[in-house]
Amino acid sequence: MIESAFPILEVSDVRAALAFYRDAFGGVVTYEFPGEDGAPVYVSLAVGSSSLGIGLAEEPPAPGNMLLWFYVDDVDRMTRELEAAGASVVEEPLDQPWGERTSLVTDPFGTRIRLGAAIAPPPEEE
Repeated sequence: MIESAFPILEVSDVRAALAFYRDAFGGVVTYEFPGEDGAPVYVSLAVGSSSLGIGLAEEPPAPGNMLLWFYVDDVDRMTRELEAAGASVVEEPLDQPWGERTSLVTDPFGTRIRLGAAIAPPPEEE
């Protein structure tokens, strides 16, 4: 039985990744493990009601097939804030047919981040 699960991003610079996810998403550090030089080699962040781990990669990480999905209160505003924090916008905010507004960005390390928010359903045709 699985009690919980969370993603761990493997990055080449934990401090830079921490600054991005803590500052851009309002994350709160809940755990930090320092390396021999005192710099963090692993941190856990509380981001909303979710947990995100950031760990130092043994070898240079290559962007993989991971996608992080964050539900936010304002996709347009958050997309602009992440862009200002160093993210690259891949897909501008767009209303989707399933009733959400989404955008897609990549963090400074190439990790894809999908932002989403529910939108009001279209009025039914009479």
